[in-house]
This record gives sequence, structure tokens and C-alpha cells, in this order.
Amino acid sequence: MKLVSILILCLLLVSCSKEKSISTNSNYTYFYPYDTIPKIYLFRDVAHGLDEQYHRIYGLKDSYGEHIVVEVYAADGRIIEALNYNLDSLDVMDHMVVDRNQKKTKADVFSDKLIPDGSGKETYFASRCPGFLDSTLILKEVKRKVINGEIKVTVLDEVLPAIRMDDQIKLTNFNPFTKKENAIEGKAVNYFAKGYGLVEWHTPNKKVHYRLEKVLEQQEWIKIITR
Repeated sequence: MKLVSILILCLLLVSCSKEKSISTNSNYTYFYPYDTIPKIYLFRDVAHGLDEQYHRIYGLKDSYGEHIVVEVYAADGRIIEALNYNLDSLDVMDHMVVDRNQKKTKADVFSDKLIPDGSGKETYFASRCPGFLDSTLILKEVKRKVINGEIKVTVLDEVLPAIRMDDQIKLTNFNPFTKKENAIEGKAVNYFAKGYGLVEWHTPNKKVHYRLEKVLEQQEWIKIITR
């Protein structure tokens, strides 16, 4: 009986370890926790107090494995874009944007690295989607790097371990027929905290500065955007 009990205990431990969602990316502890129940992050631009943005985060599992999806919504509830991260590597599997006709469109992802694996390493993300004018396309490029290892940030009145990721962003609008193009470049500073994921981001001069203000449940969020 003692041997049988030990075997059963071992099987339970193995099954539990299989159910635990893990990632090979060393920065996963600072990323969004895997949870199939959606959580909605309410961000407020502290530089312009009335500007809000919602991020809806949830996990899902299919034949390709486990994923974490991050949907970005404007203050009025309109979806702007969505990123689908592979849980194992945190590489971007899919990038969805809203086109000029307000329809959801799958962007072409040319480089899927957006979350660096370790400190001091730089990733490169690139995706292409329809532009704002007919026959034009937009190429989005993001170079991201973890700066100075672990730091401390305040999240909802709690001080937590976090990492800072700096972005160099380039948006190129081009016409593949006329070969004309123009580009704009910018920088962003992002903070990812343990147990939360992205909790704050701003431009270097902080003229735009979004900070996590509240974590909402699905039903609470729906009431807000439909009132």
C-alpha cells in the first residue's frame, strides 16, 4: 500500500507540473501571467488626465500550444490592435490591426521578436499592414532592449520588481506602385512588473505617459464601454 501511495503521489506531481504554464524566455516572470479568464487593464495618461486606454489580456490553448493575447482598445471601446504571443518563447505569432475601413486585418509579421530574452539583449519586430490611404501600406518596426536589469516600480500602490524596456519605433508609409514613402520615428520607455506585465509606458519627455490605474473583470469592463 505504501508503494502504491508513493506512485500515486508521483503521478499527481507530474500531472501538476504539466499543467503549469511556463516559458523558456527568461523575462517571462515580468510578462502577463497565463490565465484563460480575461483581465482588462485600464491605463490613464497622467500627462493628460482624461485620456484612457484598455488592454484586454487572456490566455488560450490550441493545437499550436498556449498563447497570451493582448488586445488594445481606445477609451470608447474600439479595438485598435491585438498581439498574440507564443507562451513558450514570447515570440509574436499574430498581429491584428484595424484597417482604414475599420475592419480587423491580419498584418504580415516579418520578424516576431518583441520581448527580449535576458538583460541587455535587443529584439527586432516588424509587421506590415494596410495604410490609411488606398494602395498604401505601413511597415512598423520596433527595436527593443532591456535596460539596467531589475528595478522597482509602484503598481497600484504596491512596490514590485520590474524591468525597463526601451523602444526605437519606426513607421514607414509607402506606396508599392509609385515607390513613394515617408517615415516617422519615435522612442518609448516601457515598464513590465512581476505578476502584471506591462504597467507603464511613456515617451522620453513624458508628454505622453500612460500608467496602470485599475485591473477590471470582463463584466465590469463591458458595463463601462457600453454605458
